[in-house]
Amino acid sequence: MKKRFVVALKNPIIWILLAILLFFGYSQISNIGKSFKEVDTQTIIGAITASQVDSALLLAQDQQIRVVLKSGVKISDSSKLQASYLANQEVELVKILSENPPPNKWNVKVTRQSLLVSLLFTLIPFVLIAFLFFYLISRAQGGGRAFQFGRSRAKLNEKDKPQTKFTDVAGADEAIEELREIKDFLVDPTKYQKLGAKIPKGVLLYGPPGTGKTLLARAVAGEANVPFFSISGSDFVEMFVGVGAARVRDMFTQAKANAPAIVFVDEIDAVGRHRGAGMGGGHDEREQTLNQLLVEMDGFEANGSVIMIAATNRPDILDPALLRPGRFDRQIPVDRPDLKGREAILKIHAQNKPLSEDVDLLSLARRTPGFTGADLANVVNEAALLTARKDLDTITNEALGESIDRVMAGPQKVSRLMNEKERLITAYHEGGHALVAHALPNTDPVQKITIMPRGRALGYTMVLPDEDRYSKSRNQMLDELAYTLGGRAAEELIFHDPTTGAANDIEKATALSRAMVMEYGLSERIGAIKLGTVSGEPFVGMSYGHQRDYSEEIAGIIDEEVRELIDNAHQEAYEILVANREVLDNLVLELMERETLEKDEVSQIFAKVAQWPARKPWTGSKDRKPSKQPPVVFEKSEKPANG
Repeated sequence: MKKRFVVALKNPIIWILLAILLFFGYSQISNIGKSFKEVDTQTIIGAITASQVDSALLLAQDQQIRVVLKSGVKISDSSKLQASYLANQEVELVKILSENPPPNKWNVKVTRQSLLVSLLFTLIPFVLIAFLFFYLISRAQGGGRAFQFGRSRAKLNEKDKPQTKFTDVAGADEAIEELREIKDFLVDPTKYQKLGAKIPKGVLLYGPPGTGKTLLARAVAGEANVPFFSISGSDFVEMFVGVGAARVRDMFTQAKANAPAIVFVDEIDAVGRHRGAGMGGGHDEREQTLNQLLVEMDGFEANGSVIMIAATNRPDILDPALLRPGRFDRQIPVDRPDLKGREAILKIHAQNKPLSEDVDLLSLARRTPGFTGADLANVVNEAALLTARKDLDTITNEALGESIDRVMAGPQKVSRLMNEKERLITAYHEGGHALVAHALPNTDPVQKITIMPRGRALGYTMVLPDEDRYSKSRNQMLDELAYTLGGRAAEELIFHDPTTGAANDIEKATALSRAMVMEYGLSERIGAIKLGTVSGEPFVGMSYGHQRDYSEEIAGIIDEEVRELIDNAHQEAYEILVANREVLDNLVLELMERETLEKDEVSQIFAKVAQWPARKPWTGSKDRKPSKQPPVVFEKSEKPANG
């Protein structure tokens, strides 16, 4: 019973209702006497002399007289009257009441409200409002004391909690090696100190979302077995000025008291953005918090044994003072995993899941280039959910393939029914993409073709490399332009009436061709010049970040070059489809019957495709002659030591 009472008191509704009752009671008490109607003194004297008064009360101290009239008598539409009198009238009123005594009672009362009581009734509403305000604020701050705004909200992970280890992290071997050094210093600092080495005061983990930055920080905490304070960047800033800076001070005070320790700040760009970049003044709460963070990070002793680890997706917008040596000495990129890393990540997530014997995680990793660790975890989890939905006992290759498609393009829309003409147009469109991609010499293999609606697409063609690639050549980009426009070219060739299905293809082709001209210097007329600068201003909007640093004449040349690249690619795709029309028709027949074709099935259909010849050598200028000497090829034994 006592526990229920305590729980009930923690409910803010109970306190609000109690405050309303108290205020209502105060209002009733303060309204005592207000039921009497105020009249002039002569009216009351006339009622007394006319024997119309039932009872009377003379308040000598407040200089008021109150009378209650007899039943049935009403003066000024009221049976209760009240009047104020002058000090020299009191004796006269007593004489009148003595000569005409009311039948019930009458007396003279000296009354004066206590100063304390008066002050109490005046302050009660303000006390209630202040109490509710501080109570609700304390609840918003996590309960407890109302004046704890400046306390750090960093969570101290206890040593007996289950912790992530480095063995639970895959696909980030370089980052693990860098962080292992941090862990070794925290465990045994003498090895570094006797050599005069100073451990980095701060480590910044940056990379795309889902690559495992927070997971790496948890692994450091689990391996080092030291106090680990974790907090989000947004937890520093509140609506009250100075709270963020106070929390930074308190967090580092706690960390120093528990040294050696690790402080982990997730999404540090919430407080670490470039100073002075806002539209208003520079003296705001976020900048105060950043200034205090800069002071605390650079205020450590030579080997303070407190290391700060931070994670962000946007290192480009961080303040330069935060990234300088002495603060974040070490900046570790956590990029998307390569083929080997993806296979290792899949093995970790598939450890406790029943996989079918024919599941090959390496081939699955080949089909997922560009996937992050979070994407791969989602792939395995989606496959498990699909298997459970079908009441099967093991996860098969079909379930894993479907989960990859779901992650890449969204769930399949089984309920969307297309008529035969739309299905035929979609089949020729996707077949045009696939055939042009297969015929060109510098494209990746066609992994899958489907005309089943998925996500926002009516169908899609999956063209992915078998191995990871980190750069693209000019010929590869020209081939990509051509097969991107292959769907539109197929619609023009077959139906002579293109549809809106190529809108996304045109957008991609335009963006790629413009990047080739303005960013990569792959235009003879423009040359190797970067046109257009992107400002580092992250606050005034992304559309304002691009600055045009070229003339109207150059802008016209850019448009002409972009148009020429797209026209050439479009024509190339059209000619490839004309030359391989029979293969295209056979592919469409298979798609109309089976709706989805995998890599091996596509390869069989494309066995008779006429391969397109390689393009002429390109040196960037008509005046430069291409070299006839082939490039030097190093054998493994002859490869230089520096790679």
